[in-house]
Amino acid sequence: MEAESYKGYAIWGHAILEHADILQPERYAGSGTITKSSRFVEASGVLGSFETEEDAHVAGLAWARAWIDSHG
Repeated sequence: MEAESYKGYAIWGHAILEHADILQPERYAGSGTITKSSRFVEASGVLGSFETEEDAHVAGLAWARAWIDSHG
């Protein structure tokens, strides 16, 4: 996973495989992290449960962009 640059910050979207009932389809928890100059700025916590790894990743990036926009 690579960071994206956004307004001088490095942002990360995370997709964490949820361990659920073996008979259920895989789900992913999404979260986001923001760093600047290799230093931690903020993390979202779990944003929700998503059907795909990509959806979880995108949600984390969207959260990070919104956080930066509201704190900039």
